[in-house]
Amino acid sequence: MVSLSLAVPARTEILGLYRSLLRTAHDFCDYNIREYTKRRTTDGFRQNQNLTNLDSIFSAYQEGKNQLALAKRQSVVYSLYAPKVKSVMELDAANAITTNTSN
Repeated sequence: MVSLSLAVPARTEILGLYRSLLRTAHDFCDYNIREYTKRRTTDGFRQNQNLTNLDSIFSAYQEGKNQLALAKRQSVVYSLYAPKVKSVMELDAANAITTNTSN
């Protein structure tokens, strides 16, 4: 068992990690990967929002930091092989925006 109660992250650090994960999700060029990363981030934080044990909070925070590092590496790799055309979902969203602004 990890006994690092002194190293338990503050609320601002946890929220900063959440924001960093969402920002990194926006770096993905592919719609499906971007949406999966955002959904996985929110689901993971909701799952762990009621943790009270300091050791489990610390381990969840460390896991989040590991996931952030992984997502940053993957976004670089995915940017090297970005698709040439947009996803159908991105095209539908762009058409909806132009249709709403022209009315």
